[in-house]
Amino acid sequence: MNTLIRLTLASAAAGFVLLFAGCASVPLATSATDTKSKEFLPLPDRASVYIYRNENFGAAIPMAVSVNKRTLGQTAAKTYFHINVVPGRYSVESITENVSSLNLNLDAGKNYFVWQEVKMGMWSARSALQQVDEAKGRAGVLESKEIASTISDNDLAPTGAPTAPPPPPPVSPTASFSQQLQDLDALRKNNSITEEEYQKMRAGLVEKYQK
Repeated sequence: MNTLIRLTLASAAAGFVLLFAGCASVPLATSATDTKSKEFLPLPDRASVYIYRNENFGAAIPMAVSVNKRTLGQTAAKTYFHINVVPGRYSVESITENVSSLNLNLDAGKNYFVWQEVKMGMWSARSALQQVDEAKGRAGVLESKEIASTISDNDLAPTGAPTAPPPPPPVSPTASFSQQLQDLDALRKNNSITEEEYQKMRAGLVEKYQK
């Protein structure tokens, strides 16, 4: 048997050993946090996402998980992540021998469940992310333990989230009444302020100069 074949078989054998032997260790959340997450009560203004791995297959291999390119940490057998995020579009990735991606459109006040399925790889374990229904997702989470994420929920934002518009430039208090009215009119024409804001600010100016 030539050397290349022997090396290939040895590497494959090592991969099989890793798939079936031992159990990876990951930092776990407190039991109180785990219990609360398993109540499955989403916040009214947030989307509740569970990313779980409930298989013993490949238990020795930790698998990294990221959301919108922010790493949550690594999973082990019978573990899960739970995040509460602002509604919108998110991309979940599982990084192993391969990279599995799943895009989610999340609504407020709802639970979402993502199964990190473990698969056989060439040299190590692979994974595949799947969105599953609530019944299957709850069952998988209930038999698992929550992982302490490396980032907080507030570190995550939906892709394409709009940025707040800059505040309108202030009107100089030293400008004349007519100049301030012109400035206000320019702000309205440039859509820097709404019609309602324009009317309130104009009324305030009129009242100020009538005193």
